[in-house]
Amino acid sequence: MDAVSEDLALLPATRRSLAHRIAVAQREGRAPSLVAAVVRGGEVVWEGSRTMVEGHGPDGNVQYRIGSITKTFTAVLVMRLRDEGLLGLGDPVEKFLPGTGAGEVTVGQLLAHMGGLAAETPGEWWERTAGTLRPELSDVLGEHPFRFEPGRRHHYSNPGYTLLGSIVEAVRGRPWEEVLRAEVLEPLGLERTTAQPLAPHAGGWAVHPWADVMMPEPLEDLGLMAPAGQLWSTTGDLAKFAAFLGRGDARVLGAGSVQEMRTSATPPEPGFADLGYGLGMQLTESGGRRLAGHSGSLPGFVAGLWLSEEEDVAAVVLANCTSGLPVSTLAADLVGIVAEAEPRVPEPWRPLREADPVVLELCGPWYWGTSAQAVRLTYDGFLELGPVGGSGRSARFRPETDGSWTGLSGYYAGESLRAVRRPDGSVSHLDLGSFVFTREPYDPEAPVPGGVDPQGWRGIG
Repeated sequence: MDAVSEDLALLPATRRSLAHRIAVAQREGRAPSLVAAVVRGGEVVWEGSRTMVEGHGPDGNVQYRIGSITKTFTAVLVMRLRDEGLLGLGDPVEKFLPGTGAGEVTVGQLLAHMGGLAAETPGEWWERTAGTLRPELSDVLGEHPFRFEPGRRHHYSNPGYTLLGSIVEAVRGRPWEEVLRAEVLEPLGLERTTAQPLAPHAGGWAVHPWADVMMPEPLEDLGLMAPAGQLWSTTGDLAKFAAFLGRGDARVLGAGSVQEMRTSATPPEPGFADLGYGLGMQLTESGGRRLAGHSGSLPGFVAGLWLSEEEDVAAVVLANCTSGLPVSTLAADLVGIVAEAEPRVPEPWRPLREADPVVLELCGPWYWGTSAQAVRLTYDGFLELGPVGGSGRSARFRPETDGSWTGLSGYYAGESLRAVRRPDGSVSHLDLGSFVFTREPYDPEAPVPGGVDPQGWRGIG
């Protein structure tokens, strides 16, 4: 591990708590080996490992198979195509892959597992058989690819991510693995993330559920299913990837697009995704913290990656056992240990560089009917709208070149806020998706829909 910045380094007590947690997990989960890392402020601030071999432990350079964390890498490639204007999330599969029998499903539905496709492939268990058994998309999808009507519900689908990988290949005109290497792995410096294992790497093991014995698991090349779960990686590389998923990187995908990936695109599915599913990212809650990331498993391996945007902490855990170790829970616990022991120190308050008097005129109290609201201008040049006291709809708004503002969160996400001015240039009211906000409750001088009683406010008598 490289030297950690002094302001990010963990306290000894925190480091011991992390080491203790993985030691308990490895013993109770009966994992042949386990390796973990914690990221804070974009830097690896802790690494640890446990193993059944005395005097030896894996480090951040040892590869493990990461299973479905591969899906998040594939999703990044698709979002790159979207940002380049080469596809839209509403585009149907048929546009890129004619004749699959699943052409009505959209790209966005595939990313969020909303396409209604089967969870697994027909035929033999694909994770333990060679990809050569499924040489065509028809072999991956089968004669009856749907389990639900597209868009009706979240249903996790491995074949859906095979379709996404094939779309990447169709648009780029190159193999998925080659595109991934050039457009994500190399720019982010993920030199130890590969489709095939490279030494040093762990072997995959099955541990008997009722006896302390084990046997090796087969290591299959998944073929067309590779975009759903093929990759091998290390905690060192996945730590960098976690930092990217929290911040973005202009060389790969901007901050706005990775935030979109972390935003729920589906309703929660009981017993699976606690807070729904984003675009290639699972969403959950642990210890009152919202986490985004992904879990992964293939015979012989389990993996977990979670990040807390609010705390700016991420954790990665990799182990070489088929089951028994709740790796996602462990990764979430590592995030929680750091967040609780050493809460994030907020950035210093800073004022705007320049104050635009036109924008300042919008700040202060407004009324949506009789509900008191307030508009604030923040140091980043965005507006915040929220209720004055109590609960209600709140949102941030991004400035647009035409003088309007676009909602970024909550009920008002995507909605337009604009200041409506009188002939003399003064602000009459705010219009937010047709809602009228006035400087006093039901201002008679503003065009309040339905009008304002000419007798105004009155008492009982």
